Amino acid sequence: MQIQKSYENKGQGTLYVVPTPIGNLEDITFRAIHTLKKVDLIAAEDTRHTKKLLTHFEIKNQLVSYHEHNKIERANQIMERLLNGKEIAIVSDAGMPAISDPGFDLVREAIDREINVVVLPGANAALCALVGSGLSTSEFLFHGFLPRKKQEKEAELTRLKGLTATLIFYESPYRLKDTLRMISKRLGNRQIVIAREITKIYEQIIRGNVEEVLDWMEKDVVKGECCIIVEGNKEEEETDILWWASLTIPEHVLHYEQQDRLSHKEAMKQVAIDRSMTKRDIYRQIHVKK
Repeated sequence: MQIQKSYENKGQGTLYVVPTPIGNLEDITFRAIHTLKKVDLIAAEDTRHTKKLLTHFEIKNQLVSYHEHNKIERANQIMERLLNGKEIAIVSDAGMPAISDPGFDLVREAIDREINVVVLPGANAALCALVGSGLSTSEFLFHGFLPRKKQEKEAELTRLKGLTATLIFYESPYRLKDTLRMISKRLGNRQIVIAREITKIYEQIIRGNVEEVLDWMEKDVVKGECCIIVEGNKEEEETDILWWASLTIPEHVLHYEQQDRLSHKEAMKQVAIDRSMTKRDIYRQIHVKK
């Protein structure tokens, strides 16, 4: 067990997780700018990209790269500085670090070493797309990028099929059409939303069912990283859990005997499972009452 007191001085540094704009530079917070100015070091996914952001806000600070290809070596260097009392911020190219990027590993490493991790609020493409979709926000699952290989993607969508939560995916415009076809095949013709270029001047939100959106894509070219918001499974009430709700217990048993060709004993056992009753109670309902 570990309890973090985020602003207690422990004689070591703090790792700040700082969200950056996902398109519109005005979406950075005052706190994010202040933090990036005060830290001793900024670890960035792409230093060239982040340099433009820092220049825009007149932030003159040391910048190092931290990405998928150097994360192990760089993490050790960053941890050493943190343990020696340095304050370090991590940023991604856009949005909240550690969401579908290697920043997660750095956060995990800091926590394992009992270094304070302070996360600043800020821009996030997935939540913007979800709220703007008009689909249910009461329960949702952020999945990130689906696997690229066809079989793995099919298997993952099949695994997610029964979830009633709204599903959130990230996708490249180059794979979007194939992914939508796979969603149609595995999840059905659900309501979906494609949100692209979020917060930018060319922001576009396409709402409809999968077939409608695929038809639209035959006429329009989609550019920019996309969020796909998919309606959760709405067929739960039509599954075998509740189909028998209007039947009496004898009718329920008779259904299994006639439709599924079960023996009387097997049919009573299945009804007991459906109704969360004991087999003895089912037997009494049918035979004792007679």
